[in-house]
Parts: sequence; C-alpha cells; structure tokens
Amino acid sequence: MEQQLVPQGVTQSPAERVLAPSARPRGMPVPAGPEDWGLFGPDSISWRVHSNPVLLVGGLRALIIQSLNPLAMAGIDQQSDYLRRPLSRLRRTAEYVATVVYGDTGTAERASAMVRRIHTRVRGIDPITGSPYSAEDTETKLWVHCVEVHSFLAAYRAYGARMDDADQDAYLAEQVRAAELMGIPAELVPSSRAAYRDFFDYMRPSLCVSEASQDAIHLVVDPPKTRELLPHQASLRMMASAAVAITPRYMRRMAGIERSRLVYLGAGAGTRTAGVVMRARIFDRMGGSLVGPRTVSLPRAAMAAAKQQLVA
Repeated sequence: MEQQLVPQGVTQSPAERVLAPSARPRGMPVPAGPEDWGLFGPDSISWRVHSNPVLLVGGLRALIIQSLNPLAMAGIDQQSDYLRRPLSRLRRTAEYVATVVYGDTGTAERASAMVRRIHTRVRGIDPITGSPYSAEDTETKLWVHCVEVHSFLAAYRAYGARMDDADQDAYLAEQVRAAELMGIPAELVPSSRAAYRDFFDYMRPSLCVSEASQDAIHLVVDPPKTRELLPHQASLRMMASAAVAITPRYMRRMAGIERSRLVYLGAGAGTRTAGVVMRARIFDRMGGSLVGPRTVSLPRAAMAAAKQQLVA
C-alpha cells in the first residue's frame, strides 16, 4: 500500500495477589502497575473501553468483516484450526488483546513478538485472486488491525457507554501503538474517525464473499453445537446478532446475513444488560470459561493496582 493513501493496614490487595514478576513462571503475563503502566495506562480511553465485556461483540463483528478481505481470509482458511477449535482461537485472540492493553510494556512486546514469529510461517496463494498472501504483509496486517479496533469502538458505542467525538478519536489514536507492535508503520495507521472512513472507502472495492468467508461468517452467526461451544450457545447467538446489527449494511447484504429490526433490538437489549452484569467479579469464572481466565484476570489486576495507587 502506498503510504499516502491512508492517513495517520490492609492485607494483600487484588493486585498484590497476582504473582510478583520474579515469582511468575516464565512467559506469564505481567499486569501493568505503578512501575510500568504499559502502553496505555489507567488514564487512557483504551483502559476504559476494554474493561467492558461488550467488546466480545466487537470481536465477533471483526471476524465477519475481516473475512471479506480475500488475502486475509486465505491465510486463516488454509493455515488455521479455527473451524475445528473456534473457542481456542477466540481465547487466544482475546488474551492477546487484553495483554497488549493491560500488560506491562515488556509483556505486551513479548506477546506481539510471539505472534509475529508465528506469522512468518503463514504464506501461500489466495485461490480467489491468485495472488500470494502473507501474514507479514503490511496491508493485510493493517486491515486486521483497523477492523478489530473499529469493531471494538463500534461495540462499545452501541452497547457499552456513550462517547463524545473527542474520546472516540482519542481511542483510535491510542491504538496506533498496538498496530506498531505488529510492525505496522504509525504513519499508515488511521488515527481518527475521518481517517477510518477513508480507509474503509479505499478497501471497499477489494472486498468479496468467498466460500472460505462464508464458512467464517456462518461460524459466527450460527455457532455449531459442539462440546466446547454448547455451554455458550445462548450468549454466543445473542452476541452474534448484536454484532451483525452494528456491521455496515452493505457488508451485511454482501454476506447475506441481514436480519429483522426486532432481532437487532432484542440482541442489543440483552447485550447491554449482559455488559453491566458481567462486570461484577462474581461472574469472572463464567466470563473466563468463554474468553479465557487470563483475559479476565489481567485487566482485573491492572485496574486494582491503579485503584490502590489512587487511594494510597
């Protein structure tokens, strides 16, 4: 991609109950804390947005939209086990996002380095366009990043809380740092709503629905009743409808997943309620069974450290 095309007296606290860095097994993520607040920190919009459970809806929206890019979808289809083990794939992605946002700087950098090492092996030929694809391709990485971040913001705005224009732009600008971790030059990454509109307008002509993308979209909107997904069927189906509702209309029509307004309204109401309820600590185990325990515990520890420092 040409660079100019895309704009730029108490006992242990919850934080202390997380193992000290020196006591952690090697590779265990270190939550952000007073010595290193990570890439964003407690005053960031990113911490506010990513603490809301409705971001899982954004993740499902991202899967739908990302699949419409044939080069991005080819790598997932040919070299991923996501159709056989969708919950494992969901947990790995959710944990990576939580680690980048709520881990200390070293933890975020190690996580991204591991993902980039895996990406060096993801390459081949896209059967739709006949073009070579690579997970290291900058334009493909930019597509994945932008769809994911835009989807998180869309879910938060629709089902989490109100955000003014300035905060929305601030969130998108903060997330440029996450893109840089993946080796995407900062000057290529949209950092405002206007820049994101330009980016999606630029990408629109290259999007299409393929057999592989249909498989991915079907997995989201009609999750199979497998052993690993069966306990989560009700919540996944509700969140899938909520995700479809906030997917751009032309993409819904392209993918053939348009639904009735009543379905969208019901899913939206349920998602908003779940977003409030699931923030309670007593539901951490339930949330962890879906997105993975570290996806829940790491933000909890980082935010507990921030709260402890605030009252100290």
